[in-house]
Amino acid sequence: MKTKIKRVEELDLESLPRGAVSKLFVTISHDGLGAPVELPLLVAKGEKRGPVFGITAAVHGNELNGIPVIQRLLSTLDLTTLRGTIVAVVVVNLPGFHKNRRRMDVIDLNHIFPGKADGNTSKVYVNRFMEKIVKQFNYLVDLHTASFGRVNSLYVRADMTNEMTAQMAYLQRPQIIVHNPASDHTLRGAAMELGIPAITLEIGNPQRFQSDYIKRSLVGLKAVLSEVKMIPKRPVALGARPILCKSSYWLYTDMGGLLEVFPDVTHPITEGETIGRLCDIFGEVTKEYKSPAHGVVIGKSVNPVSPTGARILHIGIKATVEDRQYLERKEKPPKAKKK
Repeated sequence: MKTKIKRVEELDLESLPRGAVSKLFVTISHDGLGAPVELPLLVAKGEKRGPVFGITAAVHGNELNGIPVIQRLLSTLDLTTLRGTIVAVVVVNLPGFHKNRRRMDVIDLNHIFPGKADGNTSKVYVNRFMEKIVKQFNYLVDLHTASFGRVNSLYVRADMTNEMTAQMAYLQRPQIIVHNPASDHTLRGAAMELGIPAITLEIGNPQRFQSDYIKRSLVGLKAVLSEVKMIPKRPVALGARPILCKSSYWLYTDMGGLLEVFPDVTHPITEGETIGRLCDIFGEVTKEYKSPAHGVVIGKSVNPVSPTGARILHIGIKATVEDRQYLERKEKPPKAKKK
């Protein structure tokens, strides 16, 4: 028998039944007709009291791999042993989701958190999302993918100087971890400013379901839930240790044309290596791009049509032994070496 879907104005966790998964539509705003814009939530409430673990997907409307991760996690939980509550927001950016696009309107939602109660449409939307839902979390994993025209590895962004988020990042067991302080206007950053340990999990590519990445993400989430004692511990094959990067950045074209990017995601690259080639519309090579540093490919462009300023490749700068001592043992950062 299908679970009845409840439509509510507020997320009241105390009112929801224990030992059950509730399907909710929570009103977040209203459209131009005055009809409610309702976010779909799955809330699993265990038999025992405990933390509130938040999982969010589709802050960008075309980033879909997180949706089946949530669905499979909630459908396989043993609620008799679950301690606490899992609140899974299946789609955050509902307007973008309906239009198959990244943004809600002209603004990237993940650049304006925590929003503003009396701001424009997008700022009010994220502010109410924070106030109604996120502030109830004790932990958060925010699920993303690459955007149109790009591909990603399976990687985590986390503040690796924070003991809890560093632990969450490693337990997720991605291919790559990027140290990324949360002093920004992302959902992760806004949660961290509220004292909620949060990481961002990038699950591959946009507008599709990738079964291998979905499965690995699900295993990682269960490992994190086990670590915070919400589900029983069980042996997990951890696989290869993630590559830890102390920083990352995108490389961009300085002229337009048809772009080909050579290295694949997760591949190491060396300083001076040719990583891309730009041709004009007649097939003449107009520019070759070389890596400015040794690193690893986190993501890359796969869209050949590249105007000036288009993305080429997302390069991660691997952490040194000294970097690891700072990030993982909370020691002082290493001094920059003089050239």
